[in-house]
Amino acid sequence: MAAKQNSAAQEAMQKFGRFLSGMVMPNIGAFIAWGFLTALFIPTGWLPNEYLAQVGGPMSKWLIPLLLGFTGGEAIYKHRGGVVGAIATSGIIAGADIPMFLGAMIMGPLGGWCIKKFDQAIEDSIPNGFEMLVNNFSAGILGGILAILAFIGVGPVVLSANGVLRAGVEGIVAMGLLPLASIIIEPAKILFLNNAINHGVLSPLGIQQAEEMGKSMFFLLEANPGPGFGILLAYWFFGKGSTKASTPGAMIIHVLGGIHEIYFPYVLMKPTLLLAVIAGGMSGVFTLNLLGGGLIAPSSPGSIIAVLAMTPKGAFLANMADFLVATVVSCAVASVFIKASKDDDESEEDLEAARESMAALKNRGKDGAAEPHVAGKDLKKIVYACDAGMGSSALGAAALRKKLHKAGYNNIEVINFAIGNIPHDAQIVVSHEKLAQRAIEDSPQAEHIFVRDFTQNNVFDIIMDRLQNVETTEAAPKAQQASAAASGILKIENVRTGLPTVSKEEAIRAAGELLVKSGYVGEEYVEGMIRREADISTYVGKGIAIPHGENEVKSSIKKTGIVVLQYPQGVKFGDETAHLVVGIAGLGNDHLSILANIATTMDECTDAELQNLYTTTDAKVLFDMFTKAE
Repeated sequence: MAAKQNSAAQEAMQKFGRFLSGMVMPNIGAFIAWGFLTALFIPTGWLPNEYLAQVGGPMSKWLIPLLLGFTGGEAIYKHRGGVVGAIATSGIIAGADIPMFLGAMIMGPLGGWCIKKFDQAIEDSIPNGFEMLVNNFSAGILGGILAILAFIGVGPVVLSANGVLRAGVEGIVAMGLLPLASIIIEPAKILFLNNAINHGVLSPLGIQQAEEMGKSMFFLLEANPGPGFGILLAYWFFGKGSTKASTPGAMIIHVLGGIHEIYFPYVLMKPTLLLAVIAGGMSGVFTLNLLGGGLIAPSSPGSIIAVLAMTPKGAFLANMADFLVATVVSCAVASVFIKASKDDDESEEDLEAARESMAALKNRGKDGAAEPHVAGKDLKKIVYACDAGMGSSALGAAALRKKLHKAGYNNIEVINFAIGNIPHDAQIVVSHEKLAQRAIEDSPQAEHIFVRDFTQNNVFDIIMDRLQNVETTEAAPKAQQASAAASGILKIENVRTGLPTVSKEEAIRAAGELLVKSGYVGEEYVEGMIRREADISTYVGKGIAIPHGENEVKSSIKKTGIVVLQYPQGVKFGDETAHLVVGIAGLGNDHLSILANIATTMDECTDAELQNLYTTTDAKVLFDMFTKAE
């Protein structure tokens, strides 16, 4: 129970962090513009100019908080929420004499949420013809009220909190304990709270310090790419498999591109590596403090290029030492843990064909509507989607775009968007599997592909298979496709009904042993099914689980086949209950027609019909459902 609660709390923190990152990332351009103007024209800058230095002030006080507020409101309730969020944010800005980045992160989403709830409450009460009038006045009035509340209530609270934080941090600095801040900062970054910490807490403190001293260490406490770079170097030196192979690209993206999120999965694979990033962060901060380093303005994104660009005269040595020391210490500590690990193969295998084929079941739109399968010849738009619509999704979209262009498919548009802004004409949406539900809700019209890594995946192979085989698929007679579904892939004797409830592992093992007995797979495939389930749940919805083997045991598949086990009382797959456990051994694409029929049939079933499938004692009922042609 405690483990589940900890997991739920961690997931909640990650969602919260990703949401805050989604407010910051689309507005990084504004941070960069402000940073460059500050670095160039303030008195300690590279080209001191009192007149031009005035341009940067309104950016930090008004422009960036308003952008953050708008983006936060928009994430809650599209453009209407963004407008009210920006209005509410203006109230908190007006009552403060410091940049209200944190206040904007509060008032923006709050404004979007309030107008969303208001619209839901009155949506059926607006007389015909008065919609525009009500919409405009409600947004204006509610936004104005929130701005006043922010001015007289929220603003003073945030200012007080900022004063407490500043006093506390100054006290820590005075006692020489600032390196201890890494104990909080580095783990929080892994939970995707990096942008919230950097721009919500440290940047406002840094701005105040920079105005007094011409530079601030606070801008580098989170932005230093050294700890993450050390982790990637350790994996490169001592890792194995695809993890080791993926680190060179990740290092370039992290250090030069400034996308710190790229190294987070490497730490999460081995949570003990949190000690490595903490050690690297602490040693870097100690070096920075010792040598008197700091930046003129925030480093956004946190790349070494941006760090050097924001470095004032006389601080290059200190800032580079900060980066190098953090890298070396993080790498040294991480190397010890990686070398000592008993599980030396950290490679994350791509989702194989069995998982791809069950996407039609797992990736459901609203109200149970079946998702369309986009024919290769009609494919025009592919969207990569993540929380912020930048960072990881931009990397994935760029990689796929280049591969498709190299293959000669220049007419397919590959773009990246934030979840919540996915275009309605998107035909295929690629998103992280943890964002599955949000992606489906935002684009129920599209076909969805879920990945665990935006840069190391098999999306290109899936798309190319679609494009290159479309003519063959379309030319095949439907009768032939139907016969493939019934030609030994599923035999009626492999449909078992009325089985007593067992554990998830026992149900998967039973399905695997039936695949072995029927001559579809070798014995080792069963353990591969158990390991796959430990990696990621194969429950796909509608009371169905489709366990299958991992990539390592695909060589043990002798021929394509499936087995169906019915558990009337259900089998627990985490928080879900499966009544039908469908074991799959997929050789090539022979089994895809059956899976497509499952998806179509289950979506067409009423609740009563589904209940009949879960409880029938007639194996032929299930056999017919799994093999009938469309």
